[in-house]
Amino acid sequence: MKAITKYFPELTAEQVMHLQHFQEHIRSWNAKINLISRKDMDSLAVKHILHSLAIAKFIAFTPGTKVLDIGTGGGFPGIPLAIVFPETHFHLIDSIGKKITVVQSFIHEAGITNAVAEKTRAEEVKDKYDFIVSRAVTSMPKFLPWTKGKIASRQQNKIHNGIIALKGGELTGELEIIGRKYQEEAITQWFEESFFETKKIIYIP
Repeated sequence: MKAITKYFPELTAEQVMHLQHFQEHIRSWNAKINLISRKDMDSLAVKHILHSLAIAKFIAFTPGTKVLDIGTGGGFPGIPLAIVFPETHFHLIDSIGKKITVVQSFIHEAGITNAVAEKTRAEEVKDKYDFIVSRAVTSMPKFLPWTKGKIASRQQNKIHNGIIALKGGELTGELEIIGRKYQEEAITQWFEESFFETKKIIYIP
């Protein structure tokens, strides 16, 4: 957890414990279910947990904010964010039931009260949220239609409601196609590890 506390020294002992528990939970389940690449197991804290928490450097969600995590997989970025923002409500969804089972079991074991995980497709979600987050789920032109009608009109954060996506690599082509105003932030402005050299946050208000 040193990679986490290095950048988030304000975390409480309980939050660090939850993040450690989550890391162990993923390690345990990954032996049975392919949640993340096996070659990433030794760098799980950096490549998955810290990567998820780049969103916490981009925005500090105000209490009561509602966030939808589309394609959460093993709980990224939703679970690390739910731990860091205990007064923000997170709805984690994925179409693969066995992955959601892993997330649900962690939420239950850890007593996380501000996150709910559900096996469903984005198109079937009818609620509205302040923000929709995702982590390398698919290309933006394919992802955006899944978010249609799901952004709330009321504003309660320092930035406008919208989509916050963790992406990597060359994005110019797919972002030009969407024809929407967007903001691109290099994660290297917050984290110095070489893994983040090609990683970005894409914010679409």
